[in-house]
Formats: sequence, structure tokens, C-alpha cells
Amino acid sequence: MPDAQIDQMGLQAFDNLKKQKTISNNSKYNQLASCIAGAITQQTGGNWEVVVFEDASPNAFALPGNKIGVHTGMITLVDNQDQLAAVIGHEIGHVLAKHSNERASQEMAVSSGMGIIQAVSAPQTALGQTALGLLGVGAQYGILMPYSRVHESEADMIGVDLMAKAGFDPQQSIGLWQKMEQASQGQQPLEFMSTHPSHATRIQDLEKHMPQAMGLFQQAQSMGKQPHCN
Repeated sequence: MPDAQIDQMGLQAFDNLKKQKTISNNSKYNQLASCIAGAITQQTGGNWEVVVFEDASPNAFALPGNKIGVHTGMITLVDNQDQLAAVIGHEIGHVLAKHSNERASQEMAVSSGMGIIQAVSAPQTALGQTALGLLGVGAQYGILMPYSRVHESEADMIGVDLMAKAGFDPQQSIGLWQKMEQASQGQQPLEFMSTHPSHATRIQDLEKHMPQAMGLFQQAQSMGKQPHCN
């Protein structure tokens, strides 16, 4: 689908989310999310909007049209700015890799593109729920629809490189998934039953990629990129 159509879907969905979900007034949370996202998006270019939503579930998302949403539950879960940078970098990775477009192109005919855009504003309809799912946002706001395992793994690699280039410690991405594993308390479905890679697979893949990410991190530090968002 044309990027402009996908971006319009993202903008419409994000506008709906801001109307439907409670936006956090916690100044510390907002400053933290904006600081981290700002440092990372300096590496990508473009103007990105960041909103913190009052939601206890440990989630975050990014939508086409340069929109980022972070749940308060994710902020309270992480130990430091670097772990939250791993989350935000991962979500931005989905947008940069155009995963929403790939999914939409695979599942719906281009000829119905305008119908999809209009459907996003009617999430209670079947087509509206499908359209939101294609963007990565579930039918019920706050329930995120997983991308494929290939998309998730690709976003992991893009995200860890982005955070490293911005001056965040990429090794903390491994700590993040260890925390997510603890938070799931063993309730995650077996990998072959899930579109998400298992936490163990994610950690293994990140460890393989870490030498490259650490090289980017050291380069960023030598350039004076040392974010202080905490």
C-alpha cells in the first residue's frame, strides 16, 4: 500500500487512542519517555509524537505517521532508562521496517485501502478491528496484536542498534527481556504456538548481535552521546 495511506491509518488510530485511553499526567513519566524517544529519533529523523497512557500492562507501541505510545506499566517494570530505550527502539524499528505496510499488503487488497483508513475510526466493526490489528494495535485498545516472529526479530535488531547509536547501553536489552520473562511468570505460550519469539530465543539472538551493537555504542560515547533521562 502507498506509505501515505498507511501513515493516515496510523494517525487516525493514534488520534482515537488519545480519545479512548487515559493519558498520564505524571510529569516524571512523560519527561522520561520523551527524553528517551527524542534521543533515539534523532538517529532516525522526522518529528515523532510521544504519549504516555495510564495502563498497567507492560506494553508500548509505535504507529506509522511517527507516533509512539508507552504504557505506565512498562515504565514501572523497567529498571533504568536503557531498558526503556530498548522497548522504544524496538517499537520504532517496526515502523522503520514498514511492518504494518507489509502486513496490510499481505492481508488486504490495495483497492480497499481507503476503506481500511475509514475503518480505523470505527474500531467496533469487524473491518475496523482488522485494520487496527494490521497496525499492531489490537481490537480492544491497549491489547497489542503481535507481529510475526520474523518482524519481531527484525525489530529487535533495528531497535538495539538505534538505542546504541543514541548512546544507550544495548546490553540492557537483554536485561529487559529477562525482566519480561519474569513478569510473564512462565505463562508465555510455547514459541511454536506464538507469533512472538520466546524470551530465550530473543535473548540468544541479541547476545549474538551484541558485538555489533556495542561497537555502535562505543562510537556514540566517543561522540559525546550520553543521555541522562532518568
